[in-house]
Amino acid sequence: MSRPIYSITPFTLLDYPHNSACILWFAGCNMRCLYCYNPEIVLGKGRVSNEETIRFLQSRQGLLDAVVFSGGECVLHKNIIPLIEKVKEMGLKVKIDTNGSSPDILKQLLDKNQIDYIALDYKAPQSKFQNITQSDLYDSFEKSLELILEYQIDFEVRTTYHSDLITEEDLIEMVAFLESKNYVGKYYIQFFKNNVNTISKLERSINKIDHEKLSTPTIKVILRE
Repeated sequence: MSRPIYSITPFTLLDYPHNSACILWFAGCNMRCLYCYNPEIVLGKGRVSNEETIRFLQSRQGLLDAVVFSGGECVLHKNIIPLIEKVKEMGLKVKIDTNGSSPDILKQLLDKNQIDYIALDYKAPQSKFQNITQSDLYDSFEKSLELILEYQIDFEVRTTYHSDLITEEDLIEMVAFLESKNYVGKYYIQFFKNNVNTISKLERSINKIDHEKLSTPTIKVILRE
């Protein structure tokens, strides 16, 4: 039996705006972001099957509004589409946390109207993307961003900030890139969590940004501690 899910967070009010949700943490990822603080999920093996997950969700009907598909990278898993379809059939909303590396899968889900909200990780400007993510998937990320904008689905763009990896100048460049794609809205900067295990050994991040300087008339930069 396939067990793609590392663990389940049974309840959260923080991960899907204005909705109660659970989180499905999918094992495995096609990036190795230096600052990643979920190495046990990214490098580990799944322990929960889709069948066990459905039984859990059935037991939570009436208590949850939504399911957050996270990881790792959830859309890598071959049975992700039928699982999401089953969740939607149960009357639950679906949010996907993604690094944007699988635009083809995203398009299939968007074509079927199977996603209600997307959190898209904008890892780094193109010049630093390969080093920070240890992958060559920038073009896929860009295609995913364009696709999400085309479908006009509710979504957010977010970047994890570590002062040794990304500068304020990089963030200005990233905001300009979003503007070039005609993105309008909020852009979330998440501060790196110091004193946690990460994929790469990093020094302490100096989590201080002049976010007012980064915002533009069309994009509002919001800091998340």
